[in-house]
Amino acid sequence: MELAHLYVKKRREFGKHCKFAAVPAELLEAIPVTDAYQSNYIMRNPSIACFDTAPHMSEHEANTERLVTKSSSMRHMEGGWPKDVDFTEQSDVSRFRKKAEKDEDYKGSVKALGPIVARCMKQVNTIDIYEEYFEGDNVDHSSEPPSAKGLAVFRDPNEVKRTATSINWHPDPSAPVKLAVSYSILNFQDSRFANSRMPQQSYIWDVLNPNMPDTELLPPSPLCCLRFNPKNTDSLVGGSYNGLITFYDLRRSGAATSKETLPFSTSVIEKSHHDPVYDVFWINSKTGNQCVSVSTDGQMLWWDTRRLSEPTDSLQLCTDVKSNGQVLGGSSLEYNSEAGPSKYLIGTEQGVVLMVNLKNRKQNNGITVFDQGPGKHHGPIYSIQRNPANSKCFLTIGDWTARIWMEDLRTPIMTTKYHSSYLTSGCWSPTRAGVFFVTRMDGVVDIWDYFYRQNEVAYSHKVCDSMLSSIAVQGTSQQGGKLVAMGDVTGTVSLLELCESLAVPQANERKAIDLMFEREMKQEKNLEARERELRRQRAQEAEGRNKDAQDKKDAKDEKMEALLRKVDADFLAMIKEAEDDESKAAESSPMEGATQDIMNEEK
Repeated sequence: MELAHLYVKKRREFGKHCKFAAVPAELLEAIPVTDAYQSNYIMRNPSIACFDTAPHMSEHEANTERLVTKSSSMRHMEGGWPKDVDFTEQSDVSRFRKKAEKDEDYKGSVKALGPIVARCMKQVNTIDIYEEYFEGDNVDHSSEPPSAKGLAVFRDPNEVKRTATSINWHPDPSAPVKLAVSYSILNFQDSRFANSRMPQQSYIWDVLNPNMPDTELLPPSPLCCLRFNPKNTDSLVGGSYNGLITFYDLRRSGAATSKETLPFSTSVIEKSHHDPVYDVFWINSKTGNQCVSVSTDGQMLWWDTRRLSEPTDSLQLCTDVKSNGQVLGGSSLEYNSEAGPSKYLIGTEQGVVLMVNLKNRKQNNGITVFDQGPGKHHGPIYSIQRNPANSKCFLTIGDWTARIWMEDLRTPIMTTKYHSSYLTSGCWSPTRAGVFFVTRMDGVVDIWDYFYRQNEVAYSHKVCDSMLSSIAVQGTSQQGGKLVAMGDVTGTVSLLELCESLAVPQANERKAIDLMFEREMKQEKNLEARERELRRQRAQEAEGRNKDAQDKKDAKDEKMEALLRKVDADFLAMIKEAEDDESKAAESSPMEGATQDIMNEEK
């Protein structure tokens, strides 16, 4: 026997509270008593049974299909002219205007619109709707607890989900807020390549329209990195999975649709990198067309986007050029013209930090190798960036830690505690000198605030369940710092808005952070000096022990030599004595023979 009742709730009743009422008892089922089956059962004594009279019900909800909206706009260039008037011809336009101005209806319309326009202008001048009432007031947000909220999610339109390998914000603060995202699959011999080719598209997104990308880039190979040109924001440069460098000009799409953009120029594969290009940067130049790229093939190449047929310069990332040192693969790059137009920082896949200074190229090709011992990372360095407030200080992200370095020292001055999950990327806050971000493999972003505390994370935010792969903060040192974009391995870019306490610089923060870095640098220098002194003392002690041992050995050798000389002298004396005895015996034997002959003759 099975009792079931299907209750279907209408869509308009979703969310309503249940209304219970007293109703009379209702007989659901009656089973009459019979002795026909008594022989099949055995009487159980005592017998305990539980009965539930409440009916079992289940509730299911069904949602409607997701409505995808699309924002579109129209740019009005010229219109409203009759068909027989060509607005590109100045003579036709002036002839039509003279004819219209002589019309009586035109004069009446202008007179009627005059009072309306005058009233609107008076209303506009009466109230300034854009007035800032509290402009210039500095509000202290240090007591505000840190927080962040999600604003938008940008999903990869492609069916094959790829990793968002890099994110770069539009450098012009006055332009619409956009971000360029490169997509690629970095897993070697991924199983998804067995049945289909790797998708190649990368996109430029408008923050106000997260449903559809603003521009679609069509490179010859998937992009691993992508950057806007700070001098000419309509141009971008990207590094591809197969080692090519591609240059894009958004004003010249070259594709079938206005949203698709083909590369304006591409490098030659024979003279490009042989591994994926993991980072690329625009460098300071007069024309604004030069860039630099690094790859895990151990090469650092300089390019001119006007002529990408071959690189303008190249450098091998070697620890020691003269003695054939180890060639390191570049996994991240940092360039800041404020630190010096010829200085570059490279993070390698071996965990070692390199600094390149082209002005000092006579000494090891201008390459300075930082700590290769305990100070280096245990894995590849995924991000390296200079502090916006102090260009001599830079941050590296690798293994389970984030480390802060100074140019003058070869060891890190500060290191975070080991996180519970592997770190994948990180960056500084452009507005706050002591705040930096790190992304983790478990989908969490950690925000460190060294102005608040140095031993614990200031705020952690769970972004998604997938592994985060890249991060970028929008803004400059003067403004911004509230929008943070993070990409994951499924191609989803999440946009967060930070609270005021994490974005607005605090009073005397920059000075306090500089003093803290200087204090840590002095402490590290003192430790290095102490280590050198201890090393020198140990060397002197070892030298003294070696000298004593040598002296003892020399004394033993002198005693042995004296003993040997004595033995030699005794041996020579014995030989001489034996020779003298033999000579005497030889001289005495002839004399005895002569005497014996004389005696025989006398007889």
